[in-house]
Amino acid sequence: MAGKLRARLDRSDSLTDRPDFDLVGVIRIPEGATSPARAIWKRVLIAIGALAAAVVIVYIGRSGYRDAQGGDLSLLDCIYYATVSLSTTGYGDITPVTPWARFLNIVLITPLRIFFLIVLVGTTLAALTESSRQTFKIQRWRRQVRNHTVVIGYGTKGRTAIDALIGDDIPPSEIVVVDTDQSVLDSAAAKGLVTVTGSATKSDVLRLAGAQHAAAIIVATNRDDTSVLVTLTAREIAPDAKIVAAIRESENTHLLRQSGADSVVVSSETAGRLLGLATTTPSVVEMMEDLLTPEAGFAVAERPVEKDEIGGSPRHLADIVLGVVRDGRLIRVGSSEADAIEPGDKLLYIRRVTN
Repeated sequence: MAGKLRARLDRSDSLTDRPDFDLVGVIRIPEGATSPARAIWKRVLIAIGALAAAVVIVYIGRSGYRDAQGGDLSLLDCIYYATVSLSTTGYGDITPVTPWARFLNIVLITPLRIFFLIVLVGTTLAALTESSRQTFKIQRWRRQVRNHTVVIGYGTKGRTAIDALIGDDIPPSEIVVVDTDQSVLDSAAAKGLVTVTGSATKSDVLRLAGAQHAAAIIVATNRDDTSVLVTLTAREIAPDAKIVAAIRESENTHLLRQSGADSVVVSSETAGRLLGLATTTPSVVEMMEDLLTPEAGFAVAERPVEKDEIGGSPRHLADIVLGVVRDGRLIRVGSSEADAIEPGDKLLYIRRVTN
């Protein structure tokens, strides 16, 4: 049944079967901070500087040049000669005739001419090879991407989830954002994130994001039905990845778990509880926000147990331990199962974050 559903959702032209150059614009690898417009203007200014230097050289030695009309060279004539000379047009109506003028033309004008052409041709080649360069980067990225995190949806939930990941020292280059809105993807790319344009309900789009090699997939769409379809698709192509999904209504939790989600966060009910607590115990809400914000104050974290902690009680440690993670299952500190720490356990504790 799931296979038939996936077949109806997938497009007939598989994105993963396309050549890499056809994926330019679908996958975007983060660029440097310099914009193309700034790079072009920089080259134009360099070319103008080379032209101005040539004009000064010719004007200073204008007595060594001969005009076809037989007159003296004006500043306009020097500009004209420098322009046609550096652009290799060379009409021959103004020529150096004295040995000194010819010497300066060899040692100064000719190098400026070569430099001028390199700047202009370099700008043209940069524009022409941009697509090829992006194709190479996409090809290399698809070959090397492993154990990364795929975030489906770059709305409020997706952006906050990514901020939390980066706050936990995960590099932006190891996070891939999938969305259909190009404007929000532009914002994600500006933060150094790899972006993929397309609907994550399509298995081809998730494969382009490397979901089959991902360590974790975060589903942060705006609709519960979309979250179910995305989770179903993601679990089908990434059976070993940890899938975390957010939904609005708790009644859809079982659908997401049946679709393959490891963890489900009910966003509306969580926000509602915090709103209710804020009216009576605002300090509790403040502490909860502090725990959920990794940048400063306190944060909930997980760490492996140390050798000298095995056999002891988590309540007697220096850290404030909230629970023990054993075989992927959370055991709260109050439970009798957590009275003794075992090898291979992980501790869920509160750590202090320093700026």
